[in-house]
Amino acid sequence: MNIWQQLPKQFFALAPMDDVTDIVFRRLVNQWAVPDVAFTEFANVDGLQSAGREEVLQKLRRDDGENNAIAQVWGLNPDNYRQSAAEIADMGFAGIDINMGCPVAKIIAKGSCSALIKTPELAAELIAATKDGAGELPVSVKTRIGFNEIVTEEWCGFLLEQDLAALTVHGRTSKEQSKVDCHWDELAKLDGLRCKLAPETVIVGNGDVTTREQGLELMRQHQLDGIMIGRGVFANPYVFAPEAEQPDLTMSQRIEMFIEHIEAYRLEWGDAKNPAALKKFAKTYIREFEGASDLRDELMQRNDYDDFLALLRQQL
Repeated sequence: MNIWQQLPKQFFALAPMDDVTDIVFRRLVNQWAVPDVAFTEFANVDGLQSAGREEVLQKLRRDDGENNAIAQVWGLNPDNYRQSAAEIADMGFAGIDINMGCPVAKIIAKGSCSALIKTPELAAELIAATKDGAGELPVSVKTRIGFNEIVTEEWCGFLLEQDLAALTVHGRTSKEQSKVDCHWDELAKLDGLRCKLAPETVIVGNGDVTTREQGLELMRQHQLDGIMIGRGVFANPYVFAPEAEQPDLTMSQRIEMFIEHIEAYRLEWGDAKNPAALKKFAKTYIREFEGASDLRDELMQRNDYDDFLALLRQQL
């Protein structure tokens, strides 16, 4: 069954974020306010079909009841996309998404992710290989409006011709990263392109959405099916809930939420992952109360589970 065709008319997606949207964080987000669809971290298909397989599999860990999870993949080898897609289809994911948007220098230097904007023939080959391996599992793409310059109509039009289940577009070029305002005027072109080229493809907009109300307005304004939120969930863990249902969290509640996250992370990963990765969540929980900045600074000096927990419990 195609999850993209079953979503509400206006839906919200949790963006794929490496070292962020692992199984633990997705569990917590689903506990706070369930997004309509959620993406994993970036799983490298070339690594999955190599000696480093076990590390990549960590990024694809999901709960049996997590029916809204999409596996996001990246890499360069078509055969590895095909083989990995077949494996992912057996893991119970609701879909497979190809990362053609990440602008990280060391990745695009290899020709992966947003660098595929410059090699459309290879991009098409990778999509075809993924669809071949995925069987009935829907395949989608997340991308940008260009590499060095804006080419929304050429590039997104090309992708729409590949018969995708869904297309998510971040409204900046790879070169711009997140240093300029999102070009929503470019994302406004997507519905027209879709109507001409691929009427069944679901279109999702992405870029600087921080509230549910903002997302709803952007969907209405630009005829988008969905909105993807990434950094907005750091500012407000309840961003996917209707505004009236979003709690006004106290300092103690925020600290207890972080404690729960750390304990769940340790239970899931133990020594398999570096607990220092949890520091990036400090601004999610330790904010909007007196002394929050100083407490975050103290957390940055800690590096293991027990130190994090001891410091936080001292504040309660």
